[in-house]
Amino acid sequence: MDIEKEIGQSVSFKSELQRAAVNVLYTASWLNMKNTETLKPFELTPQQFNVLRILRGQHPKPATVNLLMQRMIDKSSNASRLVDRLLEKGFVTRETNRHDKRAVDVYISQKGMDVLDTIDRTIGLLESHLDHLSESEARMLSDLLDKMRG
Repeated sequence: MDIEKEIGQSVSFKSELQRAAVNVLYTASWLNMKNTETLKPFELTPQQFNVLRILRGQHPKPATVNLLMQRMIDKSSNASRLVDRLLEKGFVTRETNRHDKRAVDVYISQKGMDVLDTIDRTIGLLESHLDHLSESEARMLSDLLDKMRG
């Protein structure tokens, strides 16, 4: 559906650049809402899911909270608080860094790996909301978004 219809816009945008910017923001919000709904049965937020995926990519090495903050999609999230929530759920473990007592090492637990495996097998979360795009369209979209960020 056209962005104008989605947001109830009756007047045309000032420019195609303005239309594209609104469309990107609206679509990002839409995709986040879809991910939130999809993750609800697993009692995970998109930000917690993102942290778990980062930790799985680091496995078996630990990640510091600073590394998590650098790699997270949502830079405004509080990584320490997210780690605390994941720790309560048993999805991660943490320990003081041996070389720097101020740093905390975070590891994904087997339970965290298992929930990601379940999500990957049953949902294919991120891809499931974009499955109506062909591979070449997805590549073009990704390239255009990369270009937009310059």
